[in-house]
Amino acid sequence: MAKKILIVDDEPDVVTYLSAVLNDNGFEAIGASNGAEALERVRRDHPSLITLDITMPEMSGVKAYRTLKDDAALKAIPVVIVTGMAHDFKRFISTREHVPPPDGYLEKPVNPEDLLAEVKRLLA
Repeated sequence: MAKKILIVDDEPDVVTYLSAVLNDNGFEAIGASNGAEALERVRRDHPSLITLDITMPEMSGVKAYRTLKDDAALKAIPVVIVTGMAHDFKRFISTREHVPPPDGYLEKPVNPEDLLAEVKRLLA
């Protein structure tokens, strides 16, 4: 059975692109367009890994990430931050108390080989 990966991004083209890369390489990609929808999908679909954009409407990726990491049932799911501000976010989240750093970072535009390498590393 294919490992399920939740792609969270408010840009439909990004969700479509990342889904195609993952689906073409034996994963089952599902999408969400904001943090609130992502949390619903996580609880319903139990993904093996989450890619998470930071800047989104309704609920930001930062708030969704904190919610995931504060939930004992969800905090073990690896999260890869996929954003145009990966370096700035990495520096920011590293200064936060009580919030573990994300498992990976990918900068937009995402290179398909980098995405697959991160996913395979985290799901190994």
